[in-house]
Amino acid sequence: MPHVRMVLAATCWAVLMAATSVSATEGTKDAGLGHDYRSFHADGRVEYGKIEDSYTADLVMYLAGNQFMVMEELMRDFLSRNPDIRTVYVETIPPGQILKQQILEQGEIDGKKTARNPDLFASVNLGHLKRLRKEGIMHDYMIYIHNKLELMVAKGNPKHIKGPEDLARDDLVLSLPNPLTEGIFKFYGSQMLKDLGIYEKVTGGKKCKSCWAIPGRVWFTSRHHRETPARIEAGQADVGIVWTTEVAYAKAQGRAVEGVPIPAPYNMADKVGYAIGILKPARNHYNAVRFLSYLGTPTAQDIYAKYGFVKATDSELKLKPIPVD
Repeated sequence: MPHVRMVLAATCWAVLMAATSVSATEGTKDAGLGHDYRSFHADGRVEYGKIEDSYTADLVMYLAGNQFMVMEELMRDFLSRNPDIRTVYVETIPPGQILKQQILEQGEIDGKKTARNPDLFASVNLGHLKRLRKEGIMHDYMIYIHNKLELMVAKGNPKHIKGPEDLARDDLVLSLPNPLTEGIFKFYGSQMLKDLGIYEKVTGGKKCKSCWAIPGRVWFTSRHHRETPARIEAGQADVGIVWTTEVAYAKAQGRAVEGVPIPAPYNMADKVGYAIGILKPARNHYNAVRFLSYLGTPTAQDIYAKYGFVKATDSELKLKPIPVD
């Protein structure tokens, strides 16, 4: 797959907070949140929660959260190919939270201010990038991977869940990504339920987070759909909507869950594309261009595919202007 051309460079959480502050280690065991803020070093070290690195690292990336499982292998390979880059700081949290609470306004993590000018920002919603273009902060983007929706259930599927229509069953307890800050539900899961004609039955029309949309039956997560595996394992939920990559990762870890595929077009595979671009006020523009170029290599695409993502096409891996509505 082609590299992004260097000449294009020139064109180129609410638990999150009442005051945009959240613990970088809270819920690490159950939901992997300790992996949300990582500094990858050329010598192989990985440090967690060094928020100050968002101001000093040689490359700073704020990426859609469900890529967290890919980052260690991806960064190890990228750094080995670019030995002059000593430290890469990577945030993997819901992109809507990043956009609104860390780029468009000053954010804090564990009482530490986060840089508002990451070198790269990625989201599963092109609308986020359109907002940045409107603000004059980003101009070009590319699609670099794809994903799709899947149901996560307990190992052995004891409730015999067959597909997304079963989410309307009264005998099931659901764990769903919250519709306020999690793009997986705000833009895709909710649309799937509407297409199936069960949106009101499943959500009661409620929009909140860390709350019961329907008491005792439908729970909206507080911050990230990575909370769903823990709820299922604890017997607090029977099923949840997640990315297919979350199922693959959980199974690889030996967790007591499995997946129930969602058929097209309800799995949104034709709509879910990860868009990434360089911010105009980025400190490390050249290094950002190099990372975009790296994403187009067969090695990077194969690493993503290993974790269940769908590779981008050659044409998608080329920078293009962010469309204007």
